[in-house]
Amino acid sequence: MKILKNIAKNETVFCVSFLLAVLSAFLVHPDAAYLAYPDYRTLALLFCLMILVAGLQSLGIFMMLGHFLLKKVHSIRGLSMVMVLLCFFSSMVITNDVTLITFVPFTILIFRMGGQVQRVLKLIVLETIAANLGSMATPIGNPQNLYLYSVSGLTTAEFAWATLPYAALSLLLLAAAIFTEREEPLLEVVMKERIEGSISGLLRSTLPFLGLLALCLLVVFRILPYQPVLICVMAVILLLKRNLYLSVDYFLLLTFLCFFIFIGNMKRIPEINTLLVSVVQGRELLTGILTSQIISNVPAAILLSGFSNDFSALLTGVNLGGLGTLIASLASLISFKFFSREYPDRKGTFLKEFTIWNLAFLIVLTAAAFLIRSVVG
Repeated sequence: MKILKNIAKNETVFCVSFLLAVLSAFLVHPDAAYLAYPDYRTLALLFCLMILVAGLQSLGIFMMLGHFLLKKVHSIRGLSMVMVLLCFFSSMVITNDVTLITFVPFTILIFRMGGQVQRVLKLIVLETIAANLGSMATPIGNPQNLYLYSVSGLTTAEFAWATLPYAALSLLLLAAAIFTEREEPLLEVVMKERIEGSISGLLRSTLPFLGLLALCLLVVFRILPYQPVLICVMAVILLLKRNLYLSVDYFLLLTFLCFFIFIGNMKRIPEINTLLVSVVQGRELLTGILTSQIISNVPAAILLSGFSNDFSALLTGVNLGGLGTLIASLASLISFKFFSREYPDRKGTFLKEFTIWNLAFLIVLTAAAFLIRSVVG
């Protein structure tokens, strides 16, 4: 019973997706057609990318990069710029979740000695926005991109047009937000973490993971089939570092599976299918943004994709929809948890600052999206 309570508390989105899948099964009884519901390619890629990124993270390569870059800055504004850029560009490769898991604690560590809560609060909020918006730039930056790029048949150019203009604009907005900071010298910080081993040894350790990541990218861009790459990744990880299997977010995979079942069943009920198609089609950008505010952008992407005929607009919508509420992108909860653990009496202040900055970015980027789509058509 305690395990079930913990699952309900920590995996709310999964629980909702599971409930929807079960309820829909009463309307459309399980049969052989259920086997065709899941997008197995997306599930395989998600699994592979999660386990490979966990492997790279365990080697400390991202932390080493952060230490190296910090040696180049001498002011709080410079530090803020470095950390935000790290989050923005790292998320394109290692996903928004892993970026925040890596760099938010690193940021808190740097500011801990200075006691500047307000400065670290704003920086963590901007890092969160940077990770969420930077991740939109590549098909592997976040789960919704990987899924929509996989099922939509979008070309690389079409994907880029749906995401890169907004990623570029968000980078300018982030830079402007940082330059509103007053310039202060950076306090001397004693870094408690050490990168063990030589750089050459570390780089050698990363080669197998980078090689497997390259194979996954070939699957993403539809050059290789997913089945042999999945088998290869599973075999190599089993030989190199089998404990990485514990790092995979299996609840995310199960959430995808449950939504696949729910959407598949809804599409087999003519009345519901017609209703949902009429609501979504032609309004993908707006429905993507609004639905993300309530159920977060990954479930929104899976749910709405079953009733959409404009995947480009939907891709833009669910990525911009990661802004706004704290749950609009579940990656944002990672930042909130780290901050509230370090500063438990500042949760309300964090939520206020987070909401203000997120809404500001959301309003500007949504206006830009509607303007671009109205001009281009």
